[in-house]
Amino acid sequence: MSQYKYIPPSPPIYFTILWCAIFGSIIGFLTARGNMQFAVITTLLGALLFSLLASFSVTVIKEKNLSRIFCGATLGLAGFLYIGLSYGLVLAVLGFVLGQMSLWLSSGNYRLPLPPYATSREVLWFYTFRGICALIFLFLIIPIIILIPLSFNQEPYFSFTPGMLALDKEAFSFRWYKDILLNGMAAPDAVQGWWQDVWQNAQWVRSIKNSFIIGIGATLLATSIGTLAAIGLSRSEMPYRRPIMALLISPMIVPLVITASGLFYFYSQIGIAKSYTGLILSHAILGTPFVIITVTATLAGFDNNLTRAAANLGAGPIRTFFKVQMPLILPGVISGGLFAFITSFDEVVVVLQLADVRQRTIPRQMFSGIREQISPTILAVATILVILSIAILTTVELLRRRSERLRGVSPS
Repeated sequence: MSQYKYIPPSPPIYFTILWCAIFGSIIGFLTARGNMQFAVITTLLGALLFSLLASFSVTVIKEKNLSRIFCGATLGLAGFLYIGLSYGLVLAVLGFVLGQMSLWLSSGNYRLPLPPYATSREVLWFYTFRGICALIFLFLIIPIIILIPLSFNQEPYFSFTPGMLALDKEAFSFRWYKDILLNGMAAPDAVQGWWQDVWQNAQWVRSIKNSFIIGIGATLLATSIGTLAAIGLSRSEMPYRRPIMALLISPMIVPLVITASGLFYFYSQIGIAKSYTGLILSHAILGTPFVIITVTATLAGFDNNLTRAAANLGAGPIRTFFKVQMPLILPGVISGGLFAFITSFDEVVVVLQLADVRQRTIPRQMFSGIREQISPTILAVATILVILSIAILTTVELLRRRSERLRGVSPS
């Protein structure tokens, strides 16, 4: 049986030039950097330059890789001569995209993700919707990504210096990452006892220690309680499951400042406020709902016939749990524990009300740094937290896929 491949019709060349000109006008408008008098000129120049490059790529070059190189080199050189090296690199990347985009539009391949009978309006909406989604993603991710280059600033500023924009190596340094270790030390230049001084006196190191001590303790407690609660709530004979579930996940719904105030009042009465015990218990309360929800979702695909079979073979409830049930729901348990750890690691409202100076965590130290001493060390710490969060979320996603494979579900 012969295989047929849909070959979309090629649009007229003015269609390709039009969209590339629109792309160039947007880049030209952004190049003006808010100068509205200059924006008209840069917008027109951007549209003209992009349309000329697209026309040359489609009519003369006609090869994808050569078109990328040509457009990237041309725009990179123009950006370098116009502003500097950093802008030249940005335009080189955009030129690479333009070279790909022009041939993609001219060949009609932009219609391949849609059925052949799709109208022009449907095609336009298809890519408009994806463009809106991309803009929303950029709106959410850029404030986080922008912290990373700023954390290598040589100067004590929270903005890009002219040297950074020109990619001058003298404008970048690990100064603020070193400050994580040196800030608060009694003798930063001493050789003997340096590490002991860091471990005991450095403010950021102390905060990191507190965050891990409180986070690990709260995670272990929340994971244990949440897993047992999820197993109990997953049983069909469990009475009042819905009210109990609503009660257990209420810390996610109740405003955090109300929860923190209530915990402070209660812990003050029993004498565990301003202590590690109080903070661990508080963060365990906040992290338990995440464990319950994650493990409950994992148990939704669990075959209860396995536990019945284990009971028929003489295994007790504890042995059945650790030998049969726990290995199958372990990815969900670990995922819930990681969410509980992130919740504890990033929490600041409860720490503000319950923590003493000795229990300052990283978010609490960052909050104090913003109010008391403005220092780009906060950017360095934030960069480390972003990398840690990405690593944890990647682990959670890998565990989710493993859990789906164990349950026989095809990963999405």
